[in-house]
Amino acid sequence: MLALGHLLRGALAACLLPALAAAGSGLSPQIPSVASFNPESGSGVFVLSPNTRIIVDSVYGEKGTPSAHDFATTFRGDLASVTSYTNLPSVKLSQDGSGTKSNPSIYVVIDPSLEYKLYNGKDTDEGYDLVIQADTIEVKANAPIGAWRGMTTLVQQATLAVAAGQKPMSFPLGTASDTPGWEIRGFMLDAGRHWFDTQFLTDLCTYASFFKINEMHLHASDNLWNPVWLYGDDNENWKKLYAALRFQPSPGSSLEGLVPRKNESWTQGEFLAMQESCTARGITLVPEIDTPGHSLVINQWKPQLMETGTPDHLNLSHPETIPTIKSIWDEFLPWFTSPEVSIGADEYDANLANDYIAFVNDMSNYVKQQSGKSIRIWGTNEPSDTSQVSTDVTIQHWDFPGDDIPLQLMAKGYKVINSEQAFLYLDGKTSDGGQFPQELDQDLIWTGAPDGKGWSPNIFTSDDPYNNTTIDNPMLRGSIMALWNDWGNNATTALEIYYQLARSLAVFGEKTWSGSEARGSGLTRAQFDDVYPLLNAAAPGQNLNRVVKPVDGRVVYAYSSVKNGFNTGVDSVGPPYTLTFSVKPSSIYPNIGLLLSGIDSKLHVSSLTFEATGQLYSLNYTLPQDDWTKVAIHATREYTYAVINGDATGKRYWLTIMDIWGEYMLAGNMSFAAPAQVIGSAGFSGTVKDVSLVLGS
Repeated sequence: MLALGHLLRGALAACLLPALAAAGSGLSPQIPSVASFNPESGSGVFVLSPNTRIIVDSVYGEKGTPSAHDFATTFRGDLASVTSYTNLPSVKLSQDGSGTKSNPSIYVVIDPSLEYKLYNGKDTDEGYDLVIQADTIEVKANAPIGAWRGMTTLVQQATLAVAAGQKPMSFPLGTASDTPGWEIRGFMLDAGRHWFDTQFLTDLCTYASFFKINEMHLHASDNLWNPVWLYGDDNENWKKLYAALRFQPSPGSSLEGLVPRKNESWTQGEFLAMQESCTARGITLVPEIDTPGHSLVINQWKPQLMETGTPDHLNLSHPETIPTIKSIWDEFLPWFTSPEVSIGADEYDANLANDYIAFVNDMSNYVKQQSGKSIRIWGTNEPSDTSQVSTDVTIQHWDFPGDDIPLQLMAKGYKVINSEQAFLYLDGKTSDGGQFPQELDQDLIWTGAPDGKGWSPNIFTSDDPYNNTTIDNPMLRGSIMALWNDWGNNATTALEIYYQLARSLAVFGEKTWSGSEARGSGLTRAQFDDVYPLLNAAAPGQNLNRVVKPVDGRVVYAYSSVKNGFNTGVDSVGPPYTLTFSVKPSSIYPNIGLLLSGIDSKLHVSSLTFEATGQLYSLNYTLPQDDWTKVAIHATREYTYAVINGDATGKRYWLTIMDIWGEYMLAGNMSFAAPAQVIGSAGFSGTVKDVSLVLGS
């Protein structure tokens, strides 16, 4: 991962050297911050060399899935990625982890007797200690996941040492101790309204893990909401409105009709591979199948289950409804390794509160009986004088005070996860009336609490301190930020979703691990702003920034002439970039084929149409036949436009049109990764020449 990331790190290194050096005898500020570090007296350091050995204590090293040895193997790859020490010795199991000056060691020890506490005093297995000596770093934890968090700290410290130009790379001697403040530190992605393949989701897990996020909540079923299509007498449009469930039933299953879009669903094999990859980096996948509201996908399959006049709601009093929902969970529960699942249960009719509550409690018991798992639901206003949701169910709060008041819930004995929309909601590309920001609002996150301090999971409102709680509330489990995709598949590419999440996940990682001024070692906003670009550019195990290595300066490649079907060896390049070429379509088949293609996008010759994430975005420009046209594509993370034949005054932007709640149509700019890999394919019979791809727009 070089090129733009390399250039970014190089450009920032000079200005950040003083900041990183200011850490002096301590660790460099990182994301999330380390709870405590006590430096050893003197000026010695641990030198991280290409000979550094990673040794796992053999007593407990292979226990658990993933085991400490599994995590250490991943750690070795990450350390090699950020240091360029590509020949680090293989991970070894031994009860002797001591290093020497010529062969220093990182020794990973699992000691079940160690205790680590969350802010609420409950035990956690994610805590760790680092003992940094001249030739040996000892990573100690009571469970493999805690050791993994400690190893991630070392990878971040190595990243920052590289950025600061340390030669040799070194860590200060001393002892660190670190624990998360809260049990749950997750992010939710709306995959029901927008399709994402498992490779992208796996990469998101990998990226989020670098900032010690520990859950990815997959909202895996939903539908677009358009009242004009959904409601009204004799309105049949609901049958055509986009709705999806992403888990693909096995062949021959009675549920096959529930998932007609097989190309937009995950097979069991695909999901299990993704789940295993996320688990290998300390991320738990929490699946959600949303019922009895947001259930158009079920009603399109079985219309008889529909609540009269409300096609996106299930009729809980119909005798087939709950057995059908249970049959869906019977099919997919065996896929999931998470100890909890979400049944959604969001935004159902308040006048059917008793039916709703009975359904939630029934599903809680059923899921527990079938799988041993607990359930979560979204906080929903369901007033009843005769019944209540079981306190075995965790409430994921999102709307204060409209749907629930978290303090009241916790006082009644409910466990709560904070997903308050005022702080933690994003929407793909845009939101109605600018309700939500493109990324988490940094002002709110750093100064949005009622006292002007920063947000943390105990903060539900910015203007009413009496409706917030303390960091040690035993009923507060943590927090999950959310990115919704209300406008569907065509609103964004998958990478545009990453652009919205990248910085958001990092700052969220800090605030859910450390809190705001809960301990003196927490990052300041200035420290976060300094180190985030470096850590984002170097985050190992994925390449969501689509960074490549230029061959000369900023030039990725340049070809004066190429044959159709030529493979450049560069599968994709992230913005900003400028992609220039000249094209002469065939007069026989002028609108057939691809000019350029890559793993993230394709450019069709017809109307200069971009294709990304299965959607088409036309420039509505017709290339003249049997004549040369010079096209220069300029892309940033905010837009992509073309300059035709050098006419810079006539920039042509690729746009999408979004239907906002059926009330109005809104145009939005599209950002595409460069279709960099294959030139002239899929039946293209014209000619392309003078192709160049340069970093920077």
